Amino acid sequence: MNVLLDKKILDSQLTDWYFTNRDQLMAASNSVFNSFRPEAMECFRKMGIPDKSNENYKYTDVREVFLTPFNRYIEPRKILFSVEDLFRCDIPELDTELVLLVNGWFYENRPRLEVLPNGIIIGSMAEAARQYPHILEAHYSRYADFRKDALVALNTGFAQDGTFIYIPKGVGQDRTIQVVNILLSPEDLFVQHRNLVVIEDNAMARVVVCDHSLSAHHFLTNSVTEIFVGQNARLDYTKLQNEHNSSNQLSSSFVHQEKDSHAIFNTITLHGGMIRNNVYTRLNGPGAENHTLGLFLADRNQHVDSYTYVDHAAPGCTSRQNFKGILDEKATGAFTGRILVRPDAQKTLAYQANNNILLTSEARMNTKPQLEIYADDVKCSHGATVGQLDENAMFYLQTRGIAKREARLLLMGAFGHEILKQVPVEPLRDRLNDLVDKRLKGELSRCNSCPLQCQETC
Repeated sequence: MNVLLDKKILDSQLTDWYFTNRDQLMAASNSVFNSFRPEAMECFRKMGIPDKSNENYKYTDVREVFLTPFNRYIEPRKILFSVEDLFRCDIPELDTELVLLVNGWFYENRPRLEVLPNGIIIGSMAEAARQYPHILEAHYSRYADFRKDALVALNTGFAQDGTFIYIPKGVGQDRTIQVVNILLSPEDLFVQHRNLVVIEDNAMARVVVCDHSLSAHHFLTNSVTEIFVGQNARLDYTKLQNEHNSSNQLSSSFVHQEKDSHAIFNTITLHGGMIRNNVYTRLNGPGAENHTLGLFLADRNQHVDSYTYVDHAAPGCTSRQNFKGILDEKATGAFTGRILVRPDAQKTLAYQANNNILLTSEARMNTKPQLEIYADDVKCSHGATVGQLDENAMFYLQTRGIAKREARLLLMGAFGHEILKQVPVEPLRDRLNDLVDKRLKGELSRCNSCPLQCQETC
């Protein structure tokens, strides 16, 4: 079968599955979801699954991860397990407000939607669409443009549930909100969930998202997260990807910031198969500040691709991007970072850095920084490096009596911890430092403390 024919078959299978199940999808969902489905699927039909001919995906053939004959469901399958088992694995156990998704559906170990004493609302996206349609109508599919990306279009066509977080005006959330995305199935599974985080004016929230797989099957996740940060609001958002090597993830996040807002978006990738992370940021009001960060550790045949797009649409805004990768064995990685400065976005400060370490001659990394500037009173810079550990630093440490292996670990740890120190939640930061140290030492098995013991995929 030639590549073009193969692509057309994959695209038609997904569109056919939509039309076969359209009535059931519509009947099971709120009008907020349903109103975008037809146009989104028409956009997907025209664009198709992206491959390397798409400039935004030139380093990753997304089509490959769709070749597995995944099962797909319109309604959740009943899954029973002990929530306590989650914290015997590598998920940081924090003092948090917990939201749990299993295979993209809200897990009903607690009310589907909770209103906390301070007015914060957390829980199921589907339930929020029923109880608070006015909030979703104001934000759903307003920032994630399905007309430009086929993966977003596909998600919009099938979205039914996910995580909903709403922080009212002027409210500061003391406890971190932790979202745990669990993959657990007796069969290969394709999962799509849709998430919405709304931080109203003068509000503040800390969100930690943990992705985890608990069974030895192939998984593909195509998720979309929309985030609104209102005027003078603050969001600290940390995403921890720690799935097994047969779990492939396509993650698209859209951050929309208003005047004088501040957001930190940090993605830490410890394990997984093929991972593509898209982070789109729009600085829509003067004085907005954004820090988008990432660290990934890859070995074996893993592939991690990070794509960022920062749109400076207002004057006096600041963006800082810092991404790092450590690649071992035959791992491959990619980073594409684009900064757009619009004509009216004077006094822009934009910084971008991508630094990577290759531990073997077989590891590969592609990096492509891009600046598109249409204003003259700006300060913008970018830089990228791909190299080995500093031999002079290695020599210095060894002359001080440190063994070669320990010297390597020290240098790699220092390299990665620059990203981790930006995590604002101290217990999480300490736990991530420990996980990264163990991962670098080769001690961290995805399954060595998991009761399910699915090592064959790790």
